[in-house]
Amino acid sequence: MQNRRWWDAALVAASLVVVVTTWFGSSGASSGAVALAAAGLVLMVLSYVLVARPALTSHRPWRFPVFVSCAAVALAAGCAGEPFFAILQAIAYPLTWVLAGDRRGAIIGSIAIALGTFTGVAVFSGILDGGDSVLPALAIAASTAGFGLAFAIAFGLWMSGVVEYGQERARLLGELTAAQAEVEALSRDRGAAMERERLARDVHDTLAQTLAGLAILSERAGRQLSEGRADIAADSIATVERLSRDALEEARAIVSRTAAVPSDAALGDAVDRLVSRFRSEAGLTIDLDLKLDSAGVLHRESQLVLLRCLQESLANVRKHAAATRVAVGVSAGPDGRSQLTVADDGRGFDIGARSDGFGLEGMIERVALAGGELDVSSTPGRGTTLVVRLPATPTGHEALR
Repeated sequence: MQNRRWWDAALVAASLVVVVTTWFGSSGASSGAVALAAAGLVLMVLSYVLVARPALTSHRPWRFPVFVSCAAVALAAGCAGEPFFAILQAIAYPLTWVLAGDRRGAIIGSIAIALGTFTGVAVFSGILDGGDSVLPALAIAASTAGFGLAFAIAFGLWMSGVVEYGQERARLLGELTAAQAEVEALSRDRGAAMERERLARDVHDTLAQTLAGLAILSERAGRQLSEGRADIAADSIATVERLSRDALEEARAIVSRTAAVPSDAALGDAVDRLVSRFRSEAGLTIDLDLKLDSAGVLHRESQLVLLRCLQESLANVRKHAAATRVAVGVSAGPDGRSQLTVADDGRGFDIGARSDGFGLEGMIERVALAGGELDVSSTPGRGTTLVVRLPATPTGHEALR
């Protein structure tokens, strides 16, 4: 509606229609009537060029009342000379609605345009002649101006509604864009938080466990040396060296965001190494039962979850259970489902009691992220059994890396 060239073309077309109609259709009209029509056309064109056209791109409050006043006078003069001049209502009404600042001003301006049209048509129809011509003149003028006014208000209100709807949609789109940007920022923050949690789990399940084992073996080697058992101490120191290398590999794995198991290692070999390490660290009797005929179909995320849970379970047994024997079972079915079972003959614990440790909670969260189940059964004095079941396709891969 702000394209001035369209308005220019519309005004030129309407003016040409008025000129042609007045020129060829007013052979019986007086020179005064033709002069009135010409004066009205000139005033309409000037009000558009000097007032309305600049206001289309540069709003000034005074332009609207000036244009409405000039247009009303132009329609009154033009219709008084040539009733077909009323066609210029098609220019005056839309411009009134475009230039008005609100609906109320547009309706008042439309009424002023209608009064100008009414006056001109009434004069042309003979209202000034008096007598019996007054009522017919009023009826013609009222029908001409009233029809135009009603159409202008109805169309103007409809167009205003469309414009307001478009503005509301634009506002909502802006709010939606801002909300999406906020969601993206929150997602980034959430991703960063999840990454910190993942790193905390990885450090706890790998480096922390290995370093705890190193501390235990170092203390054992120190005692053995103080007791004069150098050969046995040498074995403990060799184990410390091996675990130190494992810790270095685990640190490199965390830095590179890979699993703490070499990429070319099978799950069975990794489980066997882990069990052997805890045997040497804690002096436990650990019975291992591997059923991994279809281990190749396991997702790497499933392998990682099983290894982490096994590592944490054995660490808990070493630190808390005071067990002498542990049974470890790892199995994977042909459909890709897998299960880990760790059972010890230790002191057990009350499952309902609150735990301040990170280990069991970390296992529960890790298994849940993989879409699996973790069951713990324990009775004080009668040992503990932990069972982890994982689906064929783990979920939450990103959280498990």
